[in-house]
Amino acid sequence: MKSLKDKILQILEDDLKQIEKALERNLSPNLELVRIIAEHILFSGGKRLRPVLMILASRICGRNGDDLYDYSIIFEYLHSATLLHDDVVDGASLRRGKQAAYNVYGIAASVLTGDFLLARSLNISSSLRDPDIVDEVSKITADMSQGEIHQLLNKGDFSTTESLYYEIIKRKTAVLIEGACRTGARIAKTDDIKVEKLGEYGYHLGIAFQMADDLLDYVSDSKSLGKDCGADIKEGKLTLPLIHVLDKCNREDKNFLKGEIEKGIKGDLIDFQKVFSIVEQYGGLDYTKDISRKHVEKAKKALDIFPDSREKDIFFMLADYSIERSV
Repeated sequence: MKSLKDKILQILEDDLKQIEKALERNLSPNLELVRIIAEHILFSGGKRLRPVLMILASRICGRNGDDLYDYSIIFEYLHSATLLHDDVVDGASLRRGKQAAYNVYGIAASVLTGDFLLARSLNISSSLRDPDIVDEVSKITADMSQGEIHQLLNKGDFSTTESLYYEIIKRKTAVLIEGACRTGARIAKTDDIKVEKLGEYGYHLGIAFQMADDLLDYVSDSKSLGKDCGADIKEGKLTLPLIHVLDKCNREDKNFLKGEIEKGIKGDLIDFQKVFSIVEQYGGLDYTKDISRKHVEKAKKALDIFPDSREKDIFFMLADYSIERSV
């Protein structure tokens, strides 16, 4: 029996092939090193969720055409640019199962390649000659930057609240997925209500995806996760499972967790198994799963205004897959 992921990949097989071609076709850097680093991050196993969502959003609003593939990569270039920058900021060793680009090519070259990908995404968005789309992409870029800065400023901050966590992941993750959906609708020249509803779907899907990623940091292995397990704790990032537990656990366990986070920030070894045990004991994982599922349902609800269609079915499947990854 095929998994949900396999079903989605089969349905989207032709689209994904065209997206890959568009990513390569539009890269066109003048310098070989930039091409090598860009390909290191672009062609190392990304899900292509954002381009797919943009294309589906256009189609569900009645717009189709091969040019959608070239427009859709705006969001993959932008996403990849942030990954190159984030890995430097976080000191991450792995990305998508490979050495982080800065570990292979150096910090300066990786950061500048991220800048190049960002510039390409803005260049492609401006080619649409639609001020609303340019405004959308520029706001996404600003929001994502602020989200990363916000997270950096709160590194190892044990007073981080759920509301602050939501603000960070909204800016870090949800705005880009929301923006891909909104932009797809705008390219289709649809009405504002459909733009807003597709954006609402994308927002809740983005929140669910980020929560699933936060869960995978606890329950997955490095090979399948594509980055080090427990990386968030080692980097001093307080995500929802840990925030929930720090609010619920006794003083002894709270002091232990704080101590392990401080050790991780310093680069010392942490007792991840015990951290995992405490987080599980106090319901941090189940709590995060429950919240994530609620966002999946909200994402689906946002599509009520659209009639049944192939695109709507895929939107629903992607929403279900977002949380299935961490179960």
